[in-house]
Amino acid sequence: MEKKLHLLESFNAQGSDGKRYVVHGYEHMAMVETLSATPDQWEPTGTFEYKLADGRRIEVGRDETMTIPHSDVRLERMANA
Repeated sequence: MEKKLHLLESFNAQGSDGKRYVVHGYEHMAMVETLSATPDQWEPTGTFEYKLADGRRIEVGRDETMTIPHSDVRLERMANA
């Protein structure tokens, strides 16, 4: 099954280390196999992931707490100014 990521949102976050980060939220999409003449059809899989702008993955807890794996850095979404 062919898959791709679809960008849903981007936002700034403040790290517990004092640095600012750019976070991108993606939804996983899967290609639908059809016999119709419709070109590539993609459907959401219901799986989401967040990454920093540099490509590092972000872990999001059930309480929506965001952390950078293998570090003690927690991220907090910044209000739009």
